[in-house]
Amino acid sequence: MLRAELIERAARFRSAVEDPSRHVSDCPALVLNADFTPLSYYPLSVWSWQTAIKAVFLERVDIIASYEREVHSPSWAMKLPSVIALRQFVKPSEFPAFTRFNLFLRDRFTCQYCGSTQHLTFDHVVPRRLGGRTAWENIAAACSPCNLKKGGRTPRQAGMRLMEEPIRPTSWQLQERGRAFPPNYLHETWRDWLYWDVELEA
Repeated sequence: MLRAELIERAARFRSAVEDPSRHVSDCPALVLNADFTPLSYYPLSVWSWQTAIKAVFLERVDIIASYEREVHSPSWAMKLPSVIALRQFVKPSEFPAFTRFNLFLRDRFTCQYCGSTQHLTFDHVVPRRLGGRTAWENIAAACSPCNLKKGGRTPRQAGMRLMEEPIRPTSWQLQERGRAFPPNYLHETWRDWLYWDVELEA
């Protein structure tokens, strides 16, 4: 089965048949870079309908696809954009910001000691009292029980093993991780622009 099929099932693509009765607040626009790849997979790059329409009128984006839902003024009507592409390419930064969210994403929202996805916090692999730094290479996602068990010791001292050594990820690596966590909302017009290059699975 294609990995894309599994992702599509989890994401629950919404049919365009619902568009005419859809509230405008439920009509976000998927934002693509000028090379027609999403600006971000996780969180998925979407703009509100107001921001998307403003960008259209300022000629900063091109409309790639639209909802079957219109907004009106006394003199014009316009279908709400569902997919837009920037006219100027935005070069992504090589490395992501060092934040709690990005750390959890790097570690797949999983405790790096036991594999639990519950009660996550973060752990200094080499404790600060032993000179450990607060940096990508020394911080790992850990559940509260494992963090408490390890205490102010190194993994070796505590008899615990990391599933993966912590690294400083590139933005590309984080985006690839993010593709495994599709949002609950995906419109069917977004299909062609998301997950199209996933590998085939036997």
